[in-house]
Amino acid sequence: MAVKIVRQPNKIALIGAPSSAAGFAPGTEKAPAALRAAGLVEKLQSIGYEVTDFGDCAPRIFAEDDEHKRAHNIPEIVAALNELKPRAELGAKSGGLLLVIGGDCVQTVAILTGARRYYKHLSLVWFDRDADLNTPASTPSGRLDGMALAGIVGKGSPELVRFWGEPPLVREPDTVIYGLVRVDPPEQEFLSRSPMRYVHAADIQAKGASTAAQMALSQLHADTREFMLHLDLDVIAQEEFPAVNVPGSGGLSLAEVQASLAEFAKSKNLLGLDVAQYNPDKDPDGSAAKKLVDLLVEVLAARLAALSPAAPAGPVTVEVPVPEQVSSREPEPSPEFPPAPEPTPEIPVPSPTAPPEPGFPPEPEYPSEPEEAPPEPASPEPDSAPQSERPSEPESPSPAEPAASPKEESSESST
Repeated sequence: MAVKIVRQPNKIALIGAPSSAAGFAPGTEKAPAALRAAGLVEKLQSIGYEVTDFGDCAPRIFAEDDEHKRAHNIPEIVAALNELKPRAELGAKSGGLLLVIGGDCVQTVAILTGARRYYKHLSLVWFDRDADLNTPASTPSGRLDGMALAGIVGKGSPELVRFWGEPPLVREPDTVIYGLVRVDPPEQEFLSRSPMRYVHAADIQAKGASTAAQMALSQLHADTREFMLHLDLDVIAQEEFPAVNVPGSGGLSLAEVQASLAEFAKSKNLLGLDVAQYNPDKDPDGSAAKKLVDLLVEVLAARLAALSPAAPAGPVTVEVPVPEQVSSREPEPSPEFPPAPEPTPEIPVPSPTAPPEPGFPPEPEYPSEPEEAPPEPASPEPDSAPQSERPSEPESPSPAEPAASPKEESSESST
């Protein structure tokens, strides 16, 4: 079977992922409520977006965990992913831009899993000061946020790797780490032999943020392939945005982050943006929340301006094949960790509040699915030809020469 998804640039599917279970300190579970209170929804509506709010998942709280020293709070984290996944699935199917506010970096696993229900191949921009490529064998802290990207590319914690039934969620050549400053030795060793691309913050500053972002999109073939964007707010220098768990001096300025995000957001193939690591406990006067809301509104206004003028007369319908048996499944329990709690039931789809608006321009990247041949009149037999898949992905260029960047501090030092 196939599902027709009408993608429209003026719609946003908003989801809250209130969790600090995978992080380094409590507080990030309060981020969705703080950003809503700062007027995020109203400001997005004021610039022309129709926002479908899928609500917030149940809060998951930071805790010390002596039982799972190499993957702290793993049962709670998997439960959170199971609750977020169906919301992400519904948001992707709605045709709006997924906007997930959290929370933990590991939330990206559930978001990608929800989108992979409808899209066979996805790329990923990991906009982060840290590589997040540690594994249970290499982690100095046991915090899953420092292993999130490793799980996505199929190298990390078994619970994250198997969360999507057919790992990896995203291939290494289809991933770019953007804004890199802090790299642990095992992560640097991994990057030195991986086709994964990475762009240091210093290189972004040397080339200019807009140019560097365009180059990253070119490396991912974003003109012909859908991609997700993960934003860890500690990528912003702590002098301008200190309300995160593991802040760092230097790196990218707020203006450079905004310029980069604007280039990413202007792409018609951006399916979703997830925002992680804002901690209201470190923002007593709410100034960082206001700054973050203004950042998101400016970036998404640039997206709307870039995509709307070129919109065709009607919305674009994307037909994507969906297997009868959904490939995502509960991760199998490993000997080291207990089984995950039962997932929460799926939430109902909010009723649409307006008819479809004009959407994206036609996408040239994938040919339409071939029609099945009708049966011969003389001997009607059921058509058993399998639905064709999309063409194989273009061969990725060779990885960039690893850049030697001094590590400012451990990407997994606890606060």
